[in-house]
Amino acid sequence: MNPRTFRRATLSLGIAATTLAAAVATPAYARPDHSAPAPASVPATVAASPVFTVMDGVARQVADALADRAIMGGLSASAANGPVDLLAVNLSGRLAGDLRSANQRLLIAKGLPAGTGSLLRLRLAHPDMRAALARGEAPLVAATPTDDSATSVTAYDRSGGTVVLDAVRVPQRPVLLVDVDTERALSAGLTVMREELGAWGIRQAAPVPPASRASGGEVTAAAGYWATKVDAVRLGDDKEPWIKGGAEIYNIVAGFGLDGKVKVDLVQMPYLDHDGTTYYPNQLLVHFSSYKYNLADVVMMEDDGDTNYSALVKAIAGALLVIVDGGAYTPLVNAILDAIPTSWYTDDPDFVDAWYTLSTASSGRKYGAAGNGWMDVTGYWVQEL
Repeated sequence: MNPRTFRRATLSLGIAATTLAAAVATPAYARPDHSAPAPASVPATVAASPVFTVMDGVARQVADALADRAIMGGLSASAANGPVDLLAVNLSGRLAGDLRSANQRLLIAKGLPAGTGSLLRLRLAHPDMRAALARGEAPLVAATPTDDSATSVTAYDRSGGTVVLDAVRVPQRPVLLVDVDTERALSAGLTVMREELGAWGIRQAAPVPPASRASGGEVTAAAGYWATKVDAVRLGDDKEPWIKGGAEIYNIVAGFGLDGKVKVDLVQMPYLDHDGTTYYPNQLLVHFSSYKYNLADVVMMEDDGDTNYSALVKAIAGALLVIVDGGAYTPLVNAILDAIPTSWYTDDPDFVDAWYTLSTASSGRKYGAAGNGWMDVTGYWVQEL
């Protein structure tokens, strides 16, 4: 995880400033009230997420299995070379069965279909730990935290003991991390979201045939449409902890369709792994051929393990369906963000940043409303063949 979660207060200030500057109409939807105080009975600590609970249990089981030196040597050597699919490892029958059950619980926690496959991965926490593994030093095993604000990490040793590690300082002892295959999860999750949005009547803003197509089917010289192209993108450097891996970034691109109803595209940025790094993707982000207005909004999100895609898409769809086209463009960023439960801003899925009212005329460097990143964009004419 690289772009760290922004707290709600910071987000609200950034969005408020952007909304005032945009000078466009207020979105026509009822905003949920997140300002009410919590009941006195609510505990001060936040309960562990379902995803983390599953991974923490797997970490304990893997640590116990390391008491077998053959298993320890095999897993350590494999993890030193890259992430290991835990369901593909040759383990004892009972442990293998427990891991398959854990994977099914993980799929349920993430709102993914049973046929998604294995999401359980084991990886070396830091490249500098390879030398210790090569010397045969017994590693600790921990689950990657899904809470970005965690200051400590609980790891397990092969004797059943626990060791508390600093979440910022790289430990001297090698650590194997039980992780979620977020690349596979995101791919499956976006499929779930697209299908669910379609079932709610919210269609994708896919390119449509241009009005300039002649009645006989031939394409005129003017056939094509405008899009927004991302020339460069960079997210803020947040001094990420050693325990976090690469981010899985996707964008919720929303605008009003030609029929006046909200349309949504889900656009991945699979290359955007690290904060503090500039990427030059030349990627098309907004396709204006399907929009009624020359404007669209972008909400950038990431999944570093804990996203429940089924719950997320239901929340977003429920908010967008009540927005009415009043004859002038209304920003959709606030509706999307208000649909996401407040607790998700201190855990996953992580909000990264938002861009209001991109148009075909948008060009140059555009900073996000939360101040966590920027994109260099240009208008791009997509010519039909």
